[in-house]
Amino acid sequence: VLLNCVFFFLQGFICGFSIATGAAARLLSGYDSYGNICGQKNVKVEGIVNSGLDLTHKKYVFFLDPCNIDLVHQKIKSIALCVSACPRKELKTLADIQKFAETNGSTLCSYELQPSEYTTDPRAAKLCPKYPVPESAPIPLFHRCAPVNISCYAKFAEALITFVSDSSVLHRLISGVMTSKEIIMGLCLLSLVLSMILMVIIRYISRVLVWILTILVILGSLGGTGVLWWLYAKQRISAGALDTQIAKDNLQALLIYAIAATVFTVILFLIVLIMRKRVALTIALFHVAGKVFIHLPLLVFQPFWTFFVLILFWAYWITVLLFLGTTGSPVPNEEGFVEFRMAGPLKYMWWYHVVGLVWISEFILACQQMTVAGAVVTYYFTREKRNLPFTPILASVNRLVCYHLGTVAKGSFIITLVKIPRMILMYIHTQLKGKENACARCMLKACICCLWCLEKCLTYLNQNAYTATAINSTNFCTSAKDAFVILVENALRVAAINTVGDFMLFLGKVLIVCSTGLAGIMLLNYQRDYTIWVLPLIIVCLFAFLVAHCFLSIYEMVVDVLFLCFAIDTKYNDGSPGREFYMDKVLMEFVENSRKSMKEAGRGGGAEGRELKPM
Repeated sequence: VLLNCVFFFLQGFICGFSIATGAAARLLSGYDSYGNICGQKNVKVEGIVNSGLDLTHKKYVFFLDPCNIDLVHQKIKSIALCVSACPRKELKTLADIQKFAETNGSTLCSYELQPSEYTTDPRAAKLCPKYPVPESAPIPLFHRCAPVNISCYAKFAEALITFVSDSSVLHRLISGVMTSKEIIMGLCLLSLVLSMILMVIIRYISRVLVWILTILVILGSLGGTGVLWWLYAKQRISAGALDTQIAKDNLQALLIYAIAATVFTVILFLIVLIMRKRVALTIALFHVAGKVFIHLPLLVFQPFWTFFVLILFWAYWITVLLFLGTTGSPVPNEEGFVEFRMAGPLKYMWWYHVVGLVWISEFILACQQMTVAGAVVTYYFTREKRNLPFTPILASVNRLVCYHLGTVAKGSFIITLVKIPRMILMYIHTQLKGKENACARCMLKACICCLWCLEKCLTYLNQNAYTATAINSTNFCTSAKDAFVILVENALRVAAINTVGDFMLFLGKVLIVCSTGLAGIMLLNYQRDYTIWVLPLIIVCLFAFLVAHCFLSIYEMVVDVLFLCFAIDTKYNDGSPGREFYMDKVLMEFVENSRKSMKEAGRGGGAEGRELKPM
């Protein structure tokens, strides 16, 4: 907790430092190429002409060539001036620029030129804006004059959207989005409703769905294997007539494919045979998870709160990042204009800021996991569901804030320690793309892959550690050790839940995306005004997948918490007086069925069979 508090304090220091050094004023009010902040009196910068001006009445930043965008450095390569008003209509000649200055009192040429000199001074070609000057409007809050016509930024947009090679295509795509914004919002709402409905009905269809999927996979593997052997037999019969090298190669390839398919089918049969009873546990856990959402309806809204907090933090982070981009001391560049740069160790503050983005984002997500775990643990270990607290979610949040912030901070810090090196390696791989040799590229990708796998394993272990903390109120390391032991003892059941369960939830996501996309196609197809509605449909499908992922990930989280509770319950209780189970009736039926099958195995297996236990 202390380390986390120190980290948060330093994050606040970065924000305060950037504001104190004038970065906030430069970001919000804007500044010209000579270091003057628009809308206020300025201090003279040594060696820079036109600096230290009183620009109290000139509140907007205007670029002489706003469409000259440097894609490499991601900035506008143009002289910036402070003006009193943005040109609200297109200015085609220097005479129009002069008339605009005389009429509105807003001089669009450099400070050393007077409006009367715009059409006579030869320096006007360099010191006045490139014409025609596009119609522009001030950006709210940031006081920059931005061209109204988006075609000005077509080059930049095409660099970002590689599939667009014609600016007219870009215009039609954007116009399609703007025209169909009501349909897009309606379809996004539809995906939200479908996600909620699926979370309710999945408890009723889980048993049928699991076995249908299992049968389909088995039939598919059998069918594929049979077809391969049939093709091999047919090819072998006709190989005598076509005694060529190509026919022999095809025959050998078919034999290899058929053998591989047969091995895969046999392995699949064995896995289904071994894990068939554990699939029953997955079905039971999904059924109980549906009951959890009925008793704890606020769990459905948990993704909203997490997403809202993340959006607030990301907005703060981007704001501070923009502050850091405009902080520092004024320094003349090679062109004679002013740039603001930080010197010494302070110029590396943005690295610390990036680490803060990763750690605090992981911290917020870990708080969600801890909250869900606490609420589900309260539900599971309350024998009489009528005696549940009025708001288990708020009670879980209260316990998190009072007792478990250190646990969450440590877990999120461990994930950060793995994620940061992976991000650095990915950045290096991107920068060296096409320059490194094959061996270095392979090693770099292998390191990235290993770190990704380690991150996923630690994330899963952390989630179970939070559940163990919610059950036993132990520290993070003790909880992680206990959770790891439980998971190892139930490795096959964990595998069944994480394969069958995750595949079911993935199919649920696909169902929601397909349903929303189909509705989108039907609605957009009747709108003849759109030239291209591919982009609106892509936006809708991406949003539908995001919504489905957020909701069903909560469902997956509840199932994982229930499994750990079930494993601990069956480890320390056996249903005898004084050691009664806490589990739901559905899980109790699973345990009873397991005991019956074990007794039958015990009769056939002698003494060894009598030693079998439920877990």
